[in-house]
Amino acid sequence: MSTPLLLPLATVGDPKVNIAIFALFVVATLAIVIRASRNNKSAADFYAGGRSFTGPQNGIAIAGDYLSAASFLGIAGAIALNGYDGFLYSIGFLVAWLVALLLVAELLRNTGRFTMADVLSFRLKQRPVRMAAAISTLGVCFFYLLAQMAGAGGLVALLLGIDGKAGQNIVIAVVGAIMITYVLVGGMKGTTWVQIVKAVLLVIGAGIMTIWVLAKYSFNLSGLLGAAVDKSPAAGEKLLSPGLQYGVTGISKLDFISLGLALVLGTAGLPHVLMRFYTVPNSREARRSVSWAIWIIGIFYLFTLVLGYGAAALVGPDAIRAAPGKANSAAPLLAYELGGEILLGVISAVAFATILAVVAGLTITASASFAHDIYGQVIKKGQVSGDGEVRVARITVVVIGAVAIVGGIFANGQNIAFLVALAFAVAASANLPTILYSLFWRRFNTRGALWSIYGGLGSAIFLIIFSPVVSGKVDAKTGASLSMITDTGIDFHWFPLDNPGLVSIPLAFLLGIVGTLTSKEGTDVDRFAEMEVRSLTGAGAEKATSH
Repeated sequence: MSTPLLLPLATVGDPKVNIAIFALFVVATLAIVIRASRNNKSAADFYAGGRSFTGPQNGIAIAGDYLSAASFLGIAGAIALNGYDGFLYSIGFLVAWLVALLLVAELLRNTGRFTMADVLSFRLKQRPVRMAAAISTLGVCFFYLLAQMAGAGGLVALLLGIDGKAGQNIVIAVVGAIMITYVLVGGMKGTTWVQIVKAVLLVIGAGIMTIWVLAKYSFNLSGLLGAAVDKSPAAGEKLLSPGLQYGVTGISKLDFISLGLALVLGTAGLPHVLMRFYTVPNSREARRSVSWAIWIIGIFYLFTLVLGYGAAALVGPDAIRAAPGKANSAAPLLAYELGGEILLGVISAVAFATILAVVAGLTITASASFAHDIYGQVIKKGQVSGDGEVRVARITVVVIGAVAIVGGIFANGQNIAFLVALAFAVAASANLPTILYSLFWRRFNTRGALWSIYGGLGSAIFLIIFSPVVSGKVDAKTGASLSMITDTGIDFHWFPLDNPGLVSIPLAFLLGIVGTLTSKEGTDVDRFAEMEVRSLTGAGAEKATSH
């Protein structure tokens, strides 16, 4: 194929063109945010966009929230380098939506106000459950933010030819500052419109690249796969079968199952996705929004198969590994190979908008959870005005942004699809068991909720810390560290799996049962009955506050 990718990194695209396109996207999206923010008058407006979005609008926004940098950059890179194993991320992320649709979307919309804790504390003791749910929300959002910020560093470094870590760290800080501005100015309403615009641009951009790649091989998928194999001599035919990334040992097979379990069950416990169900006026629109999201997300993940193998065939794994951002650079490099610097600039700007939209959604979720649950309900015991809550939420946004910047600097260089899978494992462990028990198990009580949340969250994070993800993972061929701690002399891992889901998810479900059955706390039958009626019928659910 053509040779530009063999030249110095600074020649991959024109930095001036890239900066110009980036600036155009940032200015355009900021204008949208400022326009949307004019109607922010209450806490419901700031947290839930006034519950005024239709099902299709919210569905597109959910797709925008969900199709993160991991979906576009991380999965394309994972497929380009690891083939079949990388495509598991696409399958897992998509199938997960069926769990969210069938089990939680409509019921959550009917029983909550702003956050997941509203549902969990509905019939349990308010303060301890809200505190636990808020801590869990902050934990999941932190892991997810790590992935997005790391993706931003690699992407912008590629476009500006920045190969040093210091330069990439500055990029991460700038992304964090822009994200903070989005949320402070626009709240949920502004964030939602950015996500809608970004989702449309992302699907159109990925669709154009998919058709372009297939056209190069006469729309013959077999020809594309064959070319990918030919360009990847180290992997060869293994690119088309399981085991390239995870191997075929007993431990690697367990890791594969653990990853799949986390991906499929994690979505229904992601706080920033759950919070989106509160932006619609009723449960019917919540259902419609998930249906729209499934279609958009499903089509996009089919695109990732072509984009990943297209990057392997047209760019080659060696050029991808050599670029700043490594696997995360596969999609932008493919865009450059197809359409030169203009397509590279446009696709990368869309990816950049993707990162901004997702981190804005995560940040507003985390700030709402702290302000509404910890400050408003636990510290102030509900004796605080909506304006007071929103003021605290805005301060929290700045703090979370700063923490995300620091975390992103440490996570820079990791595959972001993999980092997001860790967030899914934490969400599936800490949140999903408690949500399901609260909605469907009459006997469930406060101790069960606390044991399940803290046990799931604690075990997931504990196992991640002592897993090969953090220390001790070395590339067998090059001897380079593949862990977050890059010093190969530091190795304190003893848990063999990269993803903790296989252990932490069943443990959280078990702790919920044991905690409930060993507690002497009685069941509030009336509150459960009220919750059941509300969740199934929508009677008494929160109404829209603006149009």
